Amino acid sequence: MARNWPMIERETEFEAIRSALTGSAYVGAVLTGDAGVGKTTLARQATAAVGGNIRWVAGTESARSIPLGVFAHMVGVYTAHDPVTFMSAAREALLADGHTIIGVDDAHLLDQLSATLLLQLAIDKAAHIVATVRSGVQVPDAVTSLWKDGHLLRVDLNPFTQSQSVDLVESMLGGQLEGFTANLMWESSGGNALFLRHLVEGALEAGTLRQVNGVWQLRGRAAVTSELAALLEDRVEQLPEQVLRVLELLTFCEPIDLDVLAELAGEDAVEAAESRGVIRVVENSHQLIVRYNHPLFGEVIRRRLGIASARRLRGKLYSSLKERRINSAADRIRLAELALDSDKSADLELFEAAATDAINLANLPLGERFARAAVERRGGVESADLLARALLWQGHRIEAERTLASFDADKLNEVQLARWGSTRVSNLLWAMGDADRADEVLADIRARVHHPKIIATLGGLASACAVNENRIEDAFTEAEAVMTTKGAPSWAVWWASFGGGLALALMGKAEAARQYAARGHEVERDIDGLNRFISTHGEVLALIYSGEFEAARRCATPYFGYTAPGQYLAWGLSKILQGTVDVAQGRFIDGIEHLEQALAALTTEGAAAWLFPARIRLAEAYSALGRAHDAAESVAEAAQRGGRHSAVYEPQLEIAKACVAGAEGTVTPAVRLAIGAADSAARSHQHAIEAMALHTAARFGDHSVAGRLADLAARVDGRLVQIQAKHAVALAAYDGPGLDAAASEFEAIGAVLSAADAAAQAASAHERAGDRRRLLESAAAANRLAAACGGAATPALRKAAQPLPLTAREREIANLVAAGLSNRQIADRLTVSVRTVEGHLYRACIKMDVTDRESLGALMRGESSS
Repeated sequence: MARNWPMIERETEFEAIRSALTGSAYVGAVLTGDAGVGKTTLARQATAAVGGNIRWVAGTESARSIPLGVFAHMVGVYTAHDPVTFMSAAREALLADGHTIIGVDDAHLLDQLSATLLLQLAIDKAAHIVATVRSGVQVPDAVTSLWKDGHLLRVDLNPFTQSQSVDLVESMLGGQLEGFTANLMWESSGGNALFLRHLVEGALEAGTLRQVNGVWQLRGRAAVTSELAALLEDRVEQLPEQVLRVLELLTFCEPIDLDVLAELAGEDAVEAAESRGVIRVVENSHQLIVRYNHPLFGEVIRRRLGIASARRLRGKLYSSLKERRINSAADRIRLAELALDSDKSADLELFEAAATDAINLANLPLGERFARAAVERRGGVESADLLARALLWQGHRIEAERTLASFDADKLNEVQLARWGSTRVSNLLWAMGDADRADEVLADIRARVHHPKIIATLGGLASACAVNENRIEDAFTEAEAVMTTKGAPSWAVWWASFGGGLALALMGKAEAARQYAARGHEVERDIDGLNRFISTHGEVLALIYSGEFEAARRCATPYFGYTAPGQYLAWGLSKILQGTVDVAQGRFIDGIEHLEQALAALTTEGAAAWLFPARIRLAEAYSALGRAHDAAESVAEAAQRGGRHSAVYEPQLEIAKACVAGAEGTVTPAVRLAIGAADSAARSHQHAIEAMALHTAARFGDHSVAGRLADLAARVDGRLVQIQAKHAVALAAYDGPGLDAAASEFEAIGAVLSAADAAAQAASAHERAGDRRRLLESAAAANRLAAACGGAATPALRKAAQPLPLTAREREIANLVAAGLSNRQIADRLTVSVRTVEGHLYRACIKMDVTDRESLGALMRGESSS
């Protein structure tokens, strides 16, 4: 596939080579590095920049046995057998055109005579030389002398950094590369430019690299082009048979214990493979394991093997490993993977256990494969439950429901009922969005069970359902019953920590929410990997609403590294947690990047319930930066996915709508929406959200919320609401110093956007009081804080940055005119008459010294009047 691959700058190395070719200290440079790091490209780029008479030759294996092989074509037909005479003729031919730059690619493959000629030219300074040498191979002594004796500058080329690799791929694709995909490509290519290029082109050809919502994502195995496969196969073909056997075994079991590999392939073979640099032996937890020196070799070996050979090798590995002790989930997963496509048979228990392990590690595609293998081996409801758990997260909710609905609840015991029912309710509520049916199934199961531990498990599940349906008090009551039950099962505790913890966070009881979260962490090892992010979300919100932003950031840090292609969902969910903290702290550029990538990763997958809060956070970030259109789209997409299954987020969605109105410059509707959100939150006991909504109204300039915020400050945990109340009181009193103090306190805890708005409002209060010195100080603070947010553009900041001789209502209407709304549309938006709009427009035009509404709109947009 022919594509334009841009050059990634290696400015330091380029300048070093150019200086060596034009200065007096050296007669040139030799570039060393692994195959594919870009030695030849950089060497040719540097010599072309210098210009002049350039002659390139390339060392090859075939020419290595021919005396003066790479230069022979320049001499022509020459019959002298005397090497000295032969070299003299070659030298004369090379230098016939005067000053010459000689470029030698793969100088490590030169024959002895060619290498000697090159060294003589360097010693005599008869020509400038640029040579490339591959690292880790034998090099003729004469070539080594070129840099050891100081004739040529040695320039070591390292693989690209991850940042350079991402830049390279994004430049070629013309779009943003998903962070998770970037990590996988970086690990697969090792920063090798050639490997990276072929990996990308191979994935494009295979259709595993695709663009979703403007973000390029890799899903599935890394693919290599036939061209790269041929290149790597040339190296593989040169390996001894015993080394090939080592690589074949490693292909299906990487990493592998050194002793296992030595037992199967032989110690001599393993030592030979290591000495040739195709494998590496590393220590891992006091154990020696073997890995490929470069991961793409595994793909090449895989392509070489037929189906029968691959099955036989997997079976050989399986037979050896099953006799050994399984020390970890990774050991069990590896054994099950080998068994899946081998010529040996494995029992049902292995696949059920491996499916559980994979799901716990958030590798859903792998968990699905194992669960299907268990179902095919006549596994019962337990196998079906595992399959449904893997399916629902991946967006296959219909198949998950069909898999579970095929069982008759009357024929299940209580343990099976709890397991089967929990997964079915989860699928119905969070994946399918059918709260009514989920509640029916849950009620039916609860009526069938009598064992206290089973009752506790279903009580925890009921808490999780209730909080999503915005029955906050019910969620807490159900959860508290579980938390006070001695010996409650792990799933019961986890469900309760999720439902009760989120309820407490929204109620403003951050400390109690954190205690619930701590109980949940104690049982996490027994819980599906992706579920951990759900409960962590509640913990993060509790910390944010109490003003402990740095603690929230630490909490949002991923639990483990995501190195398997099947863990992309976990990566996406972790990005939502990080983006949530970013937005809360005013790091809107980072927040938008994290949330956009997360939504792209999850859009075509499961985790549907997570799209709702993520889109709300994204709308808030867009709004803060004045991107009203993008914010409105995000709100609309969230609202489209709403319903009783996500009713808990409705007050937050109303706050986001208020932010959109503020970004559009319509402050009156923004305040009205914010206060409406506060009222809605209050009705459902979401007092932390009520405080956030009231403070949003205050940030938009409303003076009526100080009393309510002061009351909430006595009920909601943490410093944040205390400062919000102080801010509202100072705003209502036009207290400039009080607003300055609130801005400082907000900044101290990390609530940067609130700090910026408070500082901007302080500037307006100082202007009202005629205190120009403080006006300038507060305005400067507001600008600084707005810049720290990535260029925030809220109503308060716009007013402080662009003082206009307009009333708040006149400014609002002028902004809507600038947005292109008609007088009727403005009247409808602000719920006033058209005549009122016309009157405000008339006065605004006089104050701004313009003659009509079009000129006023242009002025508000910052357009030139010329």
